Amino acid sequence: MLNDGDGVLITDSEPGPSLEACLEAILLVVDEPVAEVVLAQVLERPRDEVARALAGLAASYDEQRRGYDLRQVAGGWRFYTREECAPVVERFVRDGQEVRLTQAALETLAVVAYRQPVSRSRVSAVRGVNCDAVMRTLTLRGLVEEAGTEHETGAILYRTTSYFLERLGLAGLEELPDLAPCLPDLLEEAAESAGEIVDSAGEAIASGGEAAGSGGEATGSGDEQGS
Repeated sequence: MLNDGDGVLITDSEPGPSLEACLEAILLVVDEPVAEVVLAQVLERPRDEVARALAGLAASYDEQRRGYDLRQVAGGWRFYTREECAPVVERFVRDGQEVRLTQAALETLAVVAYRQPVSRSRVSAVRGVNCDAVMRTLTLRGLVEEAGTEHETGAILYRTTSYFLERLGLAGLEELPDLAPCLPDLLEEAAESAGEIVDSAGEAIASGGEAAGSGGEATGSGDEQGS
């Protein structure tokens, strides 16, 4: 407590954000539904209080008809774009971005192709960078899709689609190039070889995307954020 000189006591710091603000901040950065118990532990608040706050936020978004809503799915909570806004989002992805996939998108797609079914966190671990935005773009472009959840963690798994095979001209995943002959003993050389494979796969995918671009295919952004 400090005295402002006029006999009025003031506090040393401003009050912290509200419970609702904290919940919104956390839910804006997650890529999978978060359980109430996890949120309660992180925020150090009773679970019942967190549950009421989440329900209140969801109701307020519905009442205000926001472009997004807060849903309780798969045992947790997560933000989603509102269903009636889907045409606008699809148009933005299709027409507001460049046709060719970025290097980040090509690398991410290669990881999914060879490690599927795989979670977003696993893809991010392999690439060494957060891939959430890239994965969303690949999903919107029809190249990857959800493939259930991981038994141990409940994380959403992803796999490539039939459209992915079509763009590469493959009959099935078994026709993907074999990685084994391309992996030397040294990790540094292995990384270089893996990069060449990613580039080769990327060129095939990119050329397919360019061909489809004249027909109005969906597109990704030019950086890691929208990829």
